Amino acid sequence: MSRQSSATPPTAGLSSDLLLGPVSGTNTFEETVQRLLQTVRLGLIAPGDRLPAERELATQLGVSRDTLREAIGSLAGAGYLISRRGRYGGTFVSDALPSPPDMAAGTPTGAAHRSITAAEIDDVLTLRDILEVGAARVAAGRVLSPPERELLWSSLGAAADADADEYRRVDSRLHLYIGELAGSPSLVPMLADVRMRLNELLDAIPLLAPNIAHSNQQHEQIVIAILTGRSDAAAEAMREHLSGTALLLRGFLE
Repeated sequence: MSRQSSATPPTAGLSSDLLLGPVSGTNTFEETVQRLLQTVRLGLIAPGDRLPAERELATQLGVSRDTLREAIGSLAGAGYLISRRGRYGGTFVSDALPSPPDMAAGTPTGAAHRSITAAEIDDVLTLRDILEVGAARVAAGRVLSPPERELLWSSLGAAADADADEYRRVDSRLHLYIGELAGSPSLVPMLADVRMRLNELLDAIPLLAPNIAHSNQQHEQIVIAILTGRSDAAAEAMREHLSGTALLLRGFLE
């Protein structure tokens, strides 16, 4: 059976230096998911073949084994990887990979299909970065009223407490409120438009629990920086947060 020939990781055919080098930055889970996705989707590890052993792969990526397990578990849940036990066990690339997502994901049968292009992803992410990093910086530089501060903190709590079905909506509200705190009435409609386009893209990829947990931690860093008036810290925390989302979108959709 051909499966037994995959009992040894196919390192000979794997360009480890290309995609499985050390992860950089603070979005380690998201970047690990992206690296694994790209490796699988580009065929560097073929369908049915086994990934390198967990210890070896964690060392290659420069991440903890817990982070690697979370990434592998998330991709297994999304249909890209399969874990098997026993003598010939390990983590394998699925024989049949999921079809590339399109904008019809989750729409009723018969709805018109519209493919997601790399240019569309670039446009949304670039515009989001320009608007939201700037909004966080300006919001942190303003003197916020007690009601504004209270609503920002409660919006953070609502996002942290939201379940999977509610998360996208509550997350959107938090980001839009940060934009409102920047004090420019013209900014919020632009943010809302970008957020609608972003959510269309997000709806085409799996909602990953480790990413939600990480996002909530980053939300807290952003909000605390705004409430303590640290403009540079707020902007940097927002930039890191948006970078994590960008990594996942590019990994799944490009």
